[in-house]
Amino acid sequence: MSQSENTVTLAFLASFADAWNRHDLDALMAHMAPDCVFMASVGMAVEGTEWRGMAAVREGYASLWATYPDAHFECLGDFICGDRGASEWIFSGTRADGTTVRARGCDVFTFRDGKILVKNSFRKQRP
Repeated sequence: MSQSENTVTLAFLASFADAWNRHDLDALMAHMAPDCVFMASVGMAVEGTEWRGMAAVREGYASLWATYPDAHFECLGDFICGDRGASEWIFSGTRADGTTVRARGCDVFTFRDGKILVKNSFRKQRP
């Protein structure tokens, strides 16, 4: 998709999900606005852990693979409504101690100028 386009498509979201599963930071960051924000599904704050700006968001994305080297997202569906959208998925991964995680979640997006401005992640957590 051309950066000059102001709309985000389902194909754009599919390529973003594919970049996650390929563990491709450069491809992920190509989807993000320069002043992007990532709010993780985990963290002590109400928003989860929050990263702001390209360098910080890149670090936040990489932290997932540091915790779950085999992280994978099974796409369940996406939708877009104007400058907002969401992706539903099932996350699976294995921690360094061998513990496996499989949880349903979603990302709620805010888009601007054909890029992701905000990625706000939510994941069901088993006790």
